[in-house]
Amino acid sequence: MNTTTDDALVLYGQRFDSRLLLGTARYPSPTALEAAVQRARPAMVTASLRRQGINATTTHGGGNSFWDLLKRLQVPVLPNTAGCHSVQEAVTTAQMAREVFSTPWIKLEVIGDDYTLQPDTQQTIDAAAILIKEGFQVLPYCTEDLVQCQRLVDVGCQAVMPWAAPIGTGRGPTNPYALKVLRERLQVPLLVDAGLGLPSHACTVMEWGFDGVLLNTAVAQAQDPVAMAGAFASAVAAGRAAWHAGAMAEHEAAQPSTPVLGTPFWHHGAP
Repeated sequence: MNTTTDDALVLYGQRFDSRLLLGTARYPSPTALEAAVQRARPAMVTASLRRQGINATTTHGGGNSFWDLLKRLQVPVLPNTAGCHSVQEAVTTAQMAREVFSTPWIKLEVIGDDYTLQPDTQQTIDAAAILIKEGFQVLPYCTEDLVQCQRLVDVGCQAVMPWAAPIGTGRGPTNPYALKVLRERLQVPLLVDAGLGLPSHACTVMEWGFDGVLLNTAVAQAQDPVAMAGAFASAVAAGRAAWHAGAMAEHEAAQPSTPVLGTPFWHHGAP
């Protein structure tokens, strides 16, 4: 089971009130990032140790460090291994992140192609197996490939994060069939990570039964990141509610929506 009686998201035994996770990169300013997080109230925010650097500072905000901003947000941090291209790189980065953030949580990324940023199938599985044995709570970023996702579960991942489309494209779910099959076949929590561009995309995958979404570019690069963060939060909640409600069956032909009560006394042009 991946939810409690009040339908909270549960990952590795930990309860989260939100089903939205939010990235922290590419915002126009730290102020916009902070306001967007406050509006969305996400379960976690992601941060890349390799891309930020331990002593990195933001480009705005008078020199306040990025890490001080994360603390001020008072939202659990999900470190990630973005930028890693090998098992050893990913494992070492995860170990460093655990020390820096004092958390066993890690979003695992092992990139196999720099153009599409598609994850390396085998190296992601190998890295996940090592990190699980070291006590990490691994949320692996992967494609919608059913076999890879099943292998990640087999090595101990209690949740999997398939993409909807390549990172940053905003295209939305490009392979609905594969995502739906993935949802049908796997019994662990599934969070769609990467490729969502519109709140309607997030609502759609939630209607399919996915357990949550992780966003970054769609919010950070919006004309109004704060408003867009709120829109995505509402869309995720609406999609989850719709999944619980159960959608009507599709029909090939039109179906009357207004009941006919008796036969009217006029017909065929009669007065």
